[in-house]
Amino acid sequence: MPISRRATLGLIAVTPAALQLSSCARSETPAVAPDATAEAMKRFDDQKFGLFIHWGLYAIPAGVWKGKYVRGIGEWIMFREKIPVAEYAQLAKQFNPVKFSGEEWAQLAEDAGMKYMVITSKHHDGFAMFKSEASKYNIVDATPYGKDPMKDLSAACHKRDIGFGFYYSQDQDWHEAGGRGNDWDFPKERDAQPYLEGKVFPQVLEILSNYGTLELIWFDTPGLLSDRQVTELRDLVKSKQPGCLLNSRIGHNKGDYVQTGDNAIPIQVYTHEGKWEVPATLNDTWGYKANDTHWKDPRDLIGKLADIVSKGGNYLLNVGPTAEGVIPEASQNILRTVGKWLSVNGEAIYGTEASPLWFPDITWRATTKPGKVYLHILNWPGESLRLEGLESTVNKAYFLANKAEVPVKKDGTALVFTLPAEPLDINNTVLVLEIADEKPKVAAGYGARELPNRLDLYAWIARLRGEEIRYDFASRSATNFRKFDLERNELYWYNYGALNGNYAVEVEYACENPVAGSVLRVGTGPLSTPSESKAVAKVEGTGGEFAVKKLDGSIVLGEGHNVISLGLPEDDKSAAMRVRKITLTKV
Repeated sequence: MPISRRATLGLIAVTPAALQLSSCARSETPAVAPDATAEAMKRFDDQKFGLFIHWGLYAIPAGVWKGKYVRGIGEWIMFREKIPVAEYAQLAKQFNPVKFSGEEWAQLAEDAGMKYMVITSKHHDGFAMFKSEASKYNIVDATPYGKDPMKDLSAACHKRDIGFGFYYSQDQDWHEAGGRGNDWDFPKERDAQPYLEGKVFPQVLEILSNYGTLELIWFDTPGLLSDRQVTELRDLVKSKQPGCLLNSRIGHNKGDYVQTGDNAIPIQVYTHEGKWEVPATLNDTWGYKANDTHWKDPRDLIGKLADIVSKGGNYLLNVGPTAEGVIPEASQNILRTVGKWLSVNGEAIYGTEASPLWFPDITWRATTKPGKVYLHILNWPGESLRLEGLESTVNKAYFLANKAEVPVKKDGTALVFTLPAEPLDINNTVLVLEIADEKPKVAAGYGARELPNRLDLYAWIARLRGEEIRYDFASRSATNFRKFDLERNELYWYNYGALNGNYAVEVEYACENPVAGSVLRVGTGPLSTPSESKAVAKVEGTGGEFAVKKLDGSIVLGEGHNVISLGLPEDDKSAAMRVRKITLTKV
């Protein structure tokens, strides 16, 4: 079970004098006791599932500026439209979230089975969602609401033993001349140190001091900060709360755990770089957008939770409340559906370890505890499930939900389970294997880090990038590859060191004959340009039936080439094609 961490609510008062903490004093803070971070990491690893909340002034325009719909994620509207600071700041005069309830938000997290929460204290727009003496640009001093919602929310989380943490944008701040990102109001060249000294360090000290014990601070986009500046920031946090975890986006490898890219799930088990977390959204945006009702199916979210945990990660799932302080009802219902599944199957998620086996397809995922393997059956295979590579003797197999025993027999290197015709739970039916060994024994060639030279990457494990792209469970394929200048619709797979070398590419897709003809590209590279190496082909009509096509060329995977993208780079005539998977074969 996760270690309990109820916080003391006798909060430390922060005085204006304390906010003038000098750079010299910060750099002389004592080294952190490593056991505090280790204990926090164990708790974090056991928790597995958290609630991310993006809430700020951007919830007022909600994706529309001066009558114009703005593509892209909602909290970036100031940047996308180059809104002047003075104009954007006027939103604060309208911000009055009278329907906010910290108790309701914390209860939603508990109902959803989430063990920790992270909320935006200051996003890139520079507005503080808490009372700050360092900047009057905050929810208490600049809005008619005039209260600090983080007080109520942190107290409500601590009461429920939900770990509480803050997001804080440490380098990118469009409200400040010394912050990064705003080159329409300020010169591109900037000196970050005065900004750090005057705003970042004092505000980080405030959130460390005034809201009880913090589970973590979730920093973002370190940008151009130096190693020294990042070290100073880390030392400040650890000197005040040694057990407060820091994600890798603090910069310069100073984090306690790895932060993946947004919505970026590794293609296979990923444990060789330590603990990691996937930040992901419940729809297409992070901050609230009124027209974004593309809510993810609970089946997809429950499957993604099992997928991420089975690969060694945590799942931080985001909601964007309205400017009134309401988490949209549809997203609440979806999260509570996930929570109902966890109330029955949480044993197979919380406190588990990653799969000892690699995954050949999207039929199942696996988590483990001493003496047990949990098979998460995500796509029901019919009346038989064949599991290759597990050598441990299975003393008993049964469904976690109803404890009904499941017949199993050995067939060479495989275990074959006899299943009912229909799943117990379409979202994820968990099959428990009680094994004779404390840790599973795995046959050579089937271990999590022994990937074959030919591997299928399914659309379901890819990031659906863009607002229009959709996934269909019936055909297990993605479609609607619409082309836009900003965020074209593509599939992104994240390698994270699983595969290295040159690979030939095949694509399994279906396309109606009248819309065939676009160029299909599978490329790799860094996140900003995932097409440095590429394989291409013309989309041919398949009469709407799924077929496999080999692409011309090859792709490179390895250092600097960890993102695999699939899209239509020239035109979207064939946008309605349905892509089920790509197959990579080492050459």
